[in-house]
Amino acid sequence: MSASHKFETLQVHAGQEIDPTTGSRAVPIYQTTSYGFKNSEHGANLFALKEFGNIYTRIMNPTTDVFEKRVAALEGGVAGLAVASGQAAQFIALNNILQSGDNFVSSSHLYGGSYNQFKVGFKRLGIEVKFANGDDPADFEAKIDDKTKAIYLESIGNPAYSVVDFEKISAIANRHDLPLIVDNTFGAAGYLFKPLEHGAHVVVQSATKWIGGHGTSIGGIIVDGGSYNWGNGKFPQFTEPSEGYHGLVFNDVFGIGGPFGNIQFIIRARVEGLRDFGPAISPFNSFQLLQGLETLSLRVQRHVDNTLALAKWLEGHDDVKSVSYPGLESSPYHANAKKYLKNGFGAVLSFELKGDKSLATALVDNLKLVSHLANVGDAKTLIIQPSATTHQQLSDAEQAGAGVTPNQLRVSVGIEHIDDIKADFEQAFSAIKK
Repeated sequence: MSASHKFETLQVHAGQEIDPTTGSRAVPIYQTTSYGFKNSEHGANLFALKEFGNIYTRIMNPTTDVFEKRVAALEGGVAGLAVASGQAAQFIALNNILQSGDNFVSSSHLYGGSYNQFKVGFKRLGIEVKFANGDDPADFEAKIDDKTKAIYLESIGNPAYSVVDFEKISAIANRHDLPLIVDNTFGAAGYLFKPLEHGAHVVVQSATKWIGGHGTSIGGIIVDGGSYNWGNGKFPQFTEPSEGYHGLVFNDVFGIGGPFGNIQFIIRARVEGLRDFGPAISPFNSFQLLQGLETLSLRVQRHVDNTLALAKWLEGHDDVKSVSYPGLESSPYHANAKKYLKNGFGAVLSFELKGDKSLATALVDNLKLVSHLANVGDAKTLIIQPSATTHQQLSDAEQAGAGVTPNQLRVSVGIEHIDDIKADFEQAFSAIKK
Protein backbone atom coordinates (compact mmCIF):
# COMPACT_ATOMS: atom_id res chain seq x y z
CA MET A 1 0.00 0.00 0.00
CA SER A 2 1.11 3.54 -0.73
CA ALA A 3 1.31 6.19 1.98
CA SER A 4 -0.78 8.34 -0.36
CA HIS A 5 -3.82 6.12 0.09
CA LYS A 6 -6.59 7.62 2.19
CA PHE A 7 -7.58 6.38 5.65
CA GLU A 8 -10.71 4.67 4.34
CA THR A 9 -8.63 2.67 1.86
CA LEU A 10 -5.90 1.77 4.33
CA GLN A 11 -8.41 0.46 6.87
CA VAL A 12 -9.51 -2.15 4.31
CA HIS A 13 -6.25 -3.05 2.57
CA ALA A 14 -3.10 -2.11 4.51
CA GLY A 15 -0.81 -4.93 5.60
CA GLN A 16 -2.28 -7.67 3.41
CA GLU A 17 -1.80 -9.21 0.00
CA ILE A 18 -3.96 -11.95 -1.50
CA ASP A 19 -2.72 -15.27 -0.09
CA PRO A 20 -0.26 -16.59 -2.72
CA THR A 21 -1.02 -20.25 -2.01
CA THR A 22 -4.80 -20.35 -1.65
CA GLY A 23 -5.86 -17.09 -3.29
CA SER A 24 -7.84 -16.15 -0.18
CA ARG A 25 -8.87 -12.49 -0.29
CA ALA A 26 -9.92 -12.37 3.35
CA VAL A 27 -7.18 -12.51 5.97
CA PRO A 28 -6.91 -16.16 7.11
CA ILE A 29 -7.01 -17.08 10.78
CA TYR A 30 -3.68 -18.77 11.44
CA GLN A 31 -4.82 -20.71 14.50
CA THR A 32 -1.45 -22.25 15.28
CA THR A 33 0.97 -22.17 18.17
CA SER A 34 4.16 -22.58 16.17
CA TYR A 35 5.77 -22.72 12.74
CA GLY A 36 8.03 -25.13 10.88
CA PHE A 37 11.60 -24.06 10.15
CA LYS A 38 13.16 -24.56 6.71
CA ASN A 39 16.23 -26.13 8.31
CA SER A 40 18.35 -25.92 11.46
CA GLU A 41 20.14 -22.78 10.32
CA HIS A 42 16.84 -21.04 9.62
CA GLY A 43 15.54 -21.78 13.13
CA ALA A 44 18.76 -20.61 14.76
CA ASN A 45 18.76 -17.37 12.74
CA LEU A 46 15.18 -16.58 13.76
CA PHE A 47 15.95 -17.02 17.45
CA ALA A 48 19.11 -14.91 17.14
CA LEU A 49 17.18 -12.07 15.40
CA LYS A 50 19.40 -12.45 12.34
CA GLU A 51 16.34 -13.06 10.18
CA PHE A 52 12.67 -12.05 10.35
CA GLY A 53 10.03 -14.77 10.48
CA ASN A 54 7.56 -16.68 12.62
CA ILE A 55 8.68 -18.62 15.69
CA TYR A 56 5.81 -18.92 18.17
CA THR A 57 2.38 -17.26 18.37
CA ARG A 58 3.12 -15.75 21.77
CA ILE A 59 5.57 -13.50 19.92
CA MET A 60 4.16 -13.22 16.40
CA ASN A 61 1.44 -14.63 14.14
CA PRO A 62 0.58 -14.03 10.45
CA THR A 63 -3.02 -12.96 11.20
CA THR A 64 -1.83 -10.62 13.92
CA ASP A 65 0.91 -9.32 11.62
CA VAL A 66 -1.72 -7.94 9.22
CA PHE A 67 -3.53 -6.27 12.11
CA GLU A 68 -0.29 -4.70 13.36
CA LYS A 69 0.67 -3.37 9.95
CA ARG A 70 -2.81 -2.00 9.30
CA VAL A 71 -3.06 -0.02 12.51
CA ALA A 72 0.51 1.24 12.07
CA ALA A 73 -0.46 2.49 8.61
CA LEU A 74 -3.58 4.21 9.94
CA GLU A 75 -1.61 5.94 12.71
CA GLY A 76 1.30 6.84 10.43
CA GLY A 77 3.88 4.76 12.29
CA VAL A 78 6.70 2.50 11.16
CA ALA A 79 5.63 -0.67 12.98
CA GLY A 80 3.05 -2.07 15.38
CA LEU A 81 2.83 -4.66 18.14
CA ALA A 82 -0.52 -6.20 19.09
CA VAL A 83 -1.07 -7.55 22.59
CA ALA A 84 -3.87 -9.01 24.68
CA SER A 85 -5.44 -5.74 25.91
CA GLY A 86 -5.04 -1.99 26.12
CA GLN A 87 -3.70 -2.36 29.66
CA ALA A 88 -1.05 -4.74 28.33
CA ALA A 89 -0.18 -2.30 25.54
CA GLN A 90 0.58 0.59 27.86
CA PHE A 91 2.44 -1.69 30.30
CA ILE A 92 4.66 -3.20 27.60
CA ALA A 93 5.31 0.23 26.06
CA LEU A 94 6.32 1.86 29.33
CA ASN A 95 8.16 -1.16 30.72
CA ASN A 96 10.17 -1.17 27.49
CA ILE A 97 11.89 2.06 28.51
CA LEU A 98 11.56 2.27 32.32
CA GLN A 99 13.68 0.59 34.97
CA SER A 100 13.63 0.58 38.77
CA GLY A 101 14.47 4.08 39.98
CA ASP A 102 13.03 5.81 36.92
CA ASN A 103 9.89 7.95 36.82
CA PHE A 104 7.50 9.24 34.20
CA VAL A 105 5.09 12.17 34.13
CA SER A 106 1.48 11.41 33.29
CA SER A 107 -1.65 13.49 32.91
CA SER A 108 -4.08 12.96 35.78
CA HIS A 109 -6.93 12.83 33.26
CA LEU A 110 -6.85 9.07 32.82
CA TYR A 111 -9.02 5.99 32.64
CA GLY A 112 -9.23 4.52 36.15
CA GLY A 113 -7.48 1.28 35.17
CA SER A 114 -4.53 3.24 33.80
CA TYR A 115 -4.38 5.43 36.89
CA ASN A 116 -4.17 2.38 39.16
CA GLN A 117 -1.66 0.56 36.96
CA PHE A 118 0.61 3.60 37.12
CA LYS A 119 0.09 4.41 40.82
CA VAL A 120 0.06 0.87 42.23
CA GLY A 121 1.42 -1.59 39.67
CA PHE A 122 4.50 0.33 38.57
CA LYS A 123 5.33 1.26 42.16
CA ARG A 124 5.85 -2.44 42.87
CA LEU A 125 8.52 -2.39 40.14
CA GLY A 126 10.30 0.59 41.67
CA ILE A 127 8.97 2.97 39.01
CA GLU A 128 7.33 6.23 40.06
CA VAL A 129 4.54 8.07 38.27
CA LYS A 130 4.20 11.82 38.73
CA PHE A 131 0.66 12.93 37.97
CA ALA A 132 0.44 16.38 36.40
CA ASN A 133 -2.59 18.61 36.07
CA GLY A 134 -3.93 17.55 32.68
CA ASP A 135 -4.98 21.12 31.91
CA ASP A 136 -1.61 22.72 32.66
CA PRO A 137 1.39 22.01 30.40
CA ALA A 138 3.63 23.94 32.81
CA ASP A 139 2.82 21.41 35.54
CA PHE A 140 4.12 18.61 33.31
CA GLU A 141 7.42 20.42 32.89
CA ALA A 142 7.69 21.25 36.60
CA LYS A 143 7.56 17.56 37.49
CA ILE A 144 10.41 16.51 35.18
CA ASP A 145 13.73 15.66 36.83
CA ASP A 146 16.90 13.79 35.89
CA LYS A 147 15.17 10.43 36.45
CA THR A 148 12.19 11.17 34.21
CA LYS A 149 12.07 8.95 31.14
CA ALA A 150 8.72 9.70 29.45
CA ILE A 151 5.61 11.87 29.28
CA TYR A 152 2.26 10.11 29.01
CA LEU A 153 -1.26 11.32 28.26
CA GLU A 154 -4.54 10.37 26.60
CA SER A 155 -5.58 12.00 23.33
CA ILE A 156 -9.00 12.67 24.86
CA GLY A 157 -8.91 12.35 28.64
CA ASN A 158 -11.39 9.89 30.13
CA PRO A 159 -13.80 10.85 31.71
CA ALA A 160 -13.05 14.61 31.74
CA TYR A 161 -13.03 14.60 27.89
CA SER A 162 -10.13 16.98 28.05
CA VAL A 163 -8.03 17.80 24.99
CA VAL A 164 -4.58 19.15 25.82
CA ASP A 165 -2.58 21.55 23.71
CA PHE A 166 -0.43 18.87 22.09
CA GLU A 167 2.00 21.37 20.58
CA LYS A 168 2.88 22.65 24.05
CA ILE A 169 3.31 19.16 25.53
CA SER A 170 5.36 18.08 22.52
CA ALA A 171 7.59 21.13 22.89
CA ILE A 172 8.21 20.20 26.53
CA ALA A 173 9.08 16.62 25.55
CA ASN A 174 11.49 17.87 22.88
CA ARG A 175 13.06 20.41 25.21
CA HIS A 176 13.92 17.65 27.68
CA ASP A 177 14.61 15.02 25.01
CA LEU A 178 11.87 12.73 26.36
CA PRO A 179 9.58 10.38 24.45
CA LEU A 180 5.92 11.40 24.36
CA ILE A 181 3.59 8.40 24.64
CA VAL A 182 -0.10 8.92 23.85
CA ASP A 183 -3.04 6.62 24.52
CA ASN A 184 -5.10 7.16 21.38
CA THR A 185 -8.01 4.85 22.22
CA PHE A 186 -10.49 7.73 21.99
CA GLY A 187 -8.80 8.92 18.78
CA ALA A 188 -10.12 5.79 17.02
CA ALA A 189 -6.87 4.53 15.44
CA GLY A 190 -6.20 7.88 13.81
CA TYR A 191 -9.62 8.62 12.34
CA LEU A 192 -10.24 11.40 14.86
CA PHE A 193 -6.68 12.18 15.90
CA LYS A 194 -3.15 11.15 14.89
CA PRO A 195 -0.75 11.77 17.79
CA LEU A 196 2.33 11.02 15.68
CA GLU A 197 1.51 14.04 13.52
CA HIS A 198 1.59 16.27 16.60
CA GLY A 199 4.85 15.29 18.24
CA ALA A 200 4.12 11.93 19.87
CA HIS A 201 6.74 9.20 19.49
CA VAL A 202 4.74 6.14 20.56
CA VAL A 203 1.00 5.45 20.43
CA VAL A 204 -0.83 2.86 22.52
CA GLN A 205 -4.51 2.02 22.50
CA SER A 206 -7.17 -0.44 23.45
CA ALA A 207 -8.31 -2.12 20.24
CA THR A 208 -11.31 -3.45 22.18
CA LYS A 209 -13.10 -0.14 21.71
CA TRP A 210 -13.76 1.53 18.34
CA ILE A 211 -11.30 -0.64 16.41
CA GLY A 212 -13.26 -3.79 17.27
CA GLY A 213 -16.46 -1.84 17.64
CA HIS A 214 -18.81 -4.62 18.67
CA GLY A 215 -17.88 -5.55 22.23
CA THR A 216 -16.71 -9.04 21.28
CA SER A 217 -12.90 -9.08 21.41
CA ILE A 218 -10.27 -7.68 23.74
CA GLY A 219 -6.96 -6.49 22.35
CA GLY A 220 -4.40 -3.71 22.48
CA ILE A 221 -1.78 -2.30 20.17
CA ILE A 222 1.40 -0.23 20.29
CA VAL A 223 2.56 1.83 17.29
CA ASP A 224 6.15 3.03 16.98
CA GLY A 225 6.52 6.38 15.26
CA GLY A 226 10.17 5.68 14.46
CA SER A 227 11.06 9.29 15.25
CA TYR A 228 12.72 9.09 18.66
CA ASN A 229 16.45 8.55 19.13
CA TRP A 230 16.62 5.80 21.74
CA GLY A 231 20.40 5.91 21.43
CA ASN A 232 20.64 9.31 23.12
CA GLY A 233 22.17 7.90 26.31
CA LYS A 234 19.01 7.94 28.43
CA PHE A 235 18.02 4.35 27.67
CA PRO A 236 20.71 1.71 28.29
CA GLN A 237 18.19 -0.98 27.31
CA PHE A 238 18.85 0.00 23.70
CA THR A 239 22.53 0.96 23.77
CA GLU A 240 24.07 -1.66 26.04
CA PRO A 241 24.45 -5.36 25.19
CA SER A 242 21.25 -7.34 25.76
CA GLU A 243 21.62 -10.07 28.36
CA GLY A 244 18.76 -11.95 26.69
CA TYR A 245 20.35 -11.95 23.21
CA HIS A 246 24.04 -12.72 23.83
CA GLY A 247 25.13 -9.11 23.73
CA LEU A 248 23.03 -7.83 20.82
CA VAL A 249 22.73 -4.02 20.91
CA PHE A 250 19.28 -3.02 19.69
CA ASN A 251 20.34 0.50 18.76
CA ASP A 252 23.12 -0.79 16.51
CA VAL A 253 21.00 -3.30 14.59
CA PHE A 254 17.51 -1.79 14.63
CA GLY A 255 18.18 1.89 15.31
CA ILE A 256 18.76 5.03 13.30
CA GLY A 257 21.17 4.29 10.47
CA GLY A 258 20.66 0.55 10.77
CA PRO A 259 19.62 -1.67 7.87
CA PHE A 260 15.95 -1.81 8.94
CA GLY A 261 15.35 1.80 9.89
CA ASN A 262 14.54 3.00 13.39
CA ILE A 263 12.34 0.15 14.65
CA GLN A 264 14.30 -0.66 17.81
CA PHE A 265 11.49 0.34 20.19
CA ILE A 266 8.95 -2.04 18.72
CA ILE A 267 11.49 -4.84 18.18
CA ARG A 268 12.58 -4.78 21.81
CA ALA A 269 8.96 -4.50 22.99
CA ARG A 270 8.23 -7.68 21.05
CA VAL A 271 11.27 -9.83 21.80
CA GLU A 272 11.99 -8.78 25.39
CA GLY A 273 8.55 -7.52 26.44
CA LEU A 274 5.89 -9.64 24.78
CA ARG A 275 8.18 -12.69 24.76
CA ASP A 276 9.00 -12.51 28.46
CA PHE A 277 5.77 -11.19 29.99
CA GLY A 278 3.50 -13.03 27.58
CA PRO A 279 0.33 -10.92 27.05
CA ALA A 280 -0.24 -12.39 23.58
CA ILE A 281 -3.35 -11.67 21.55
CA SER A 282 -5.07 -14.69 20.01
CA PRO A 283 -5.17 -15.01 16.20
CA PHE A 284 -8.97 -15.14 16.37
CA ASN A 285 -9.14 -11.83 18.23
CA SER A 286 -6.78 -10.27 15.68
CA PHE A 287 -9.13 -11.49 12.95
CA GLN A 288 -12.15 -10.03 14.74
CA LEU A 289 -10.39 -6.70 15.18
CA LEU A 290 -9.48 -6.67 11.49
CA GLN A 291 -13.17 -7.03 10.67
CA GLY A 292 -13.82 -4.00 12.84
CA LEU A 293 -11.11 -1.97 11.13
CA GLU A 294 -12.71 -2.42 7.72
CA THR A 295 -15.76 -0.35 8.77
CA LEU A 296 -14.05 1.89 11.33
CA SER A 297 -14.55 5.23 9.59
CA LEU A 298 -18.19 4.49 8.78
CA ARG A 299 -19.06 3.53 12.34
CA VAL A 300 -17.05 6.22 14.08
CA GLN A 301 -18.58 8.96 11.97
CA ARG A 302 -22.05 7.80 13.07
CA HIS A 303 -20.80 7.57 16.67
CA VAL A 304 -19.48 11.14 16.74
CA ASP A 305 -22.49 12.61 14.96
CA ASN A 306 -24.81 10.94 17.47
CA THR A 307 -22.64 12.05 20.38
CA LEU A 308 -22.70 15.70 19.40
CA ALA A 309 -26.47 15.55 18.94
CA LEU A 310 -26.99 13.89 22.33
CA ALA A 311 -24.61 16.34 24.03
CA LYS A 312 -26.55 19.33 22.71
CA TRP A 313 -29.86 17.73 23.74
CA LEU A 314 -28.62 16.97 27.26
CA GLU A 315 -27.14 20.44 27.63
CA GLY A 316 -30.61 21.89 27.08
CA HIS A 317 -32.40 19.41 29.37
CA ASP A 318 -33.99 20.78 32.55
CA ASP A 319 -32.74 17.88 34.69
CA VAL A 320 -29.09 18.16 33.62
CA LYS A 321 -26.62 20.33 35.52
CA SER A 322 -23.72 20.15 33.05
CA VAL A 323 -22.38 18.22 30.07
CA SER A 324 -18.70 17.47 29.37
CA TYR A 325 -17.98 17.05 25.68
CA PRO A 326 -15.30 18.89 23.68
CA GLY A 327 -17.68 19.35 20.75
CA LEU A 328 -19.80 21.78 22.75
CA GLU A 329 -18.91 25.46 22.57
CA SER A 330 -19.33 25.58 26.35
CA SER A 331 -16.48 23.09 26.83
CA PRO A 332 -13.18 24.57 28.06
CA TYR A 333 -11.52 22.16 25.61
CA HIS A 334 -13.49 23.22 22.54
CA ALA A 335 -10.71 25.38 21.07
CA ASN A 336 -8.12 22.59 21.38
CA ALA A 337 -10.62 20.06 20.04
CA LYS A 338 -11.21 22.18 16.93
CA LYS A 339 -7.47 22.62 16.51
CA TYR A 340 -6.46 18.97 16.81
CA LEU A 341 -9.41 16.66 16.21
CA LYS A 342 -10.74 15.88 12.76
CA ASN A 343 -13.95 14.22 11.59
CA GLY A 344 -15.64 14.87 14.94
CA PHE A 345 -15.09 15.47 18.64
CA GLY A 346 -15.16 11.96 20.04
CA ALA A 347 -17.84 9.41 20.79
CA VAL A 348 -18.12 9.62 24.58
CA LEU A 349 -19.57 12.30 26.84
CA SER A 350 -20.36 12.69 30.51
CA PHE A 351 -23.04 14.67 32.28
CA GLU A 352 -24.10 15.58 35.79
CA LEU A 353 -27.66 15.60 37.02
CA LYS A 354 -29.27 18.25 39.20
CA GLY A 355 -29.21 16.03 42.24
CA ASP A 356 -27.04 13.70 44.24
CA LYS A 357 -25.30 10.42 43.46
CA SER A 358 -28.42 8.37 44.21
CA LEU A 359 -30.36 10.21 41.52
CA ALA A 360 -27.68 9.37 38.96
CA THR A 361 -27.85 5.73 40.06
CA ALA A 362 -31.63 5.75 39.66
CA LEU A 363 -31.38 7.14 36.14
CA VAL A 364 -29.02 4.34 35.12
CA ASP A 365 -31.35 1.73 36.58
CA ASN A 366 -34.32 3.09 34.61
CA LEU A 367 -32.72 3.03 31.16
CA LYS A 368 -34.01 0.30 28.86
CA LEU A 369 -32.24 0.62 25.49
CA VAL A 370 -28.94 1.90 26.86
CA SER A 371 -26.73 -0.81 28.38
CA HIS A 372 -25.12 -0.40 31.81
CA LEU A 373 -21.63 -1.88 31.54
CA ALA A 374 -17.90 -1.15 31.66
CA ASN A 375 -16.86 -0.52 28.07
CA VAL A 376 -16.81 2.19 25.42
CA GLY A 377 -16.71 2.09 21.64
CA ASP A 378 -19.42 -0.53 21.21
CA ALA A 379 -22.00 -0.18 18.44
CA LYS A 380 -24.54 -0.04 21.27
CA THR A 381 -24.99 2.96 23.55
CA LEU A 382 -23.46 2.31 26.98
CA ILE A 383 -23.60 4.11 30.32
CA ILE A 384 -21.70 3.86 33.60
CA GLN A 385 -21.18 5.85 36.80
CA PRO A 386 -17.37 6.31 37.00
CA SER A 387 -17.20 7.23 40.69
CA ALA A 388 -18.83 3.91 41.61
CA THR A 389 -17.07 1.72 39.04
CA THR A 390 -14.15 2.55 36.74
CA HIS A 391 -12.62 5.08 39.17
CA GLN A 392 -13.90 3.55 42.42
CA GLN A 393 -10.40 2.63 43.66
CA LEU A 394 -9.25 6.26 43.51
CA SER A 395 -9.48 8.54 46.54
CA ASP A 396 -11.90 11.46 46.45
CA ALA A 397 -9.02 13.81 45.68
CA GLU A 398 -7.72 11.54 42.94
CA GLN A 399 -11.19 11.26 41.43
CA ALA A 400 -11.49 15.04 41.37
CA GLY A 401 -8.07 15.31 39.73
CA ALA A 402 -9.14 12.83 37.06
CA GLY A 403 -12.30 14.82 36.35
CA VAL A 404 -14.70 12.46 38.15
CA THR A 405 -17.62 13.73 40.25
CA PRO A 406 -20.06 11.70 42.40
CA ASN A 407 -23.17 12.20 40.27
CA GLN A 408 -21.40 12.07 36.90
CA LEU A 409 -22.55 9.59 34.25
CA ARG A 410 -20.40 8.54 31.29
CA VAL A 411 -22.13 7.71 28.03
CA SER A 412 -20.48 5.92 25.11
CA VAL A 413 -22.88 6.82 22.34
CA GLY A 414 -23.69 4.06 19.88
CA ILE A 415 -24.86 3.93 16.29
CA GLU A 416 -28.59 3.47 16.97
CA HIS A 417 -30.95 6.13 15.66
CA ILE A 418 -30.40 9.27 17.70
CA ASP A 419 -34.14 9.72 18.30
CA ASP A 420 -34.31 6.33 20.00
CA ILE A 421 -31.31 7.14 22.20
CA LYS A 422 -32.86 10.43 23.29
CA ALA A 423 -36.22 8.76 23.90
CA ASP A 424 -34.67 6.21 26.25
CA PHE A 425 -33.01 8.93 28.29
CA GLU A 426 -36.23 10.95 28.36
CA GLN A 427 -38.29 8.05 29.69
CA ALA A 428 -35.63 7.44 32.36
CA PHE A 429 -35.67 11.11 33.36
CA SER A 430 -39.45 10.89 33.68
CA ALA A 431 -39.26 7.68 35.71
CA ILE A 432 -36.99 9.12 38.41
CA LYS A 433 -39.34 12.07 38.95
CA LYS A 434 -42.24 9.82 39.96
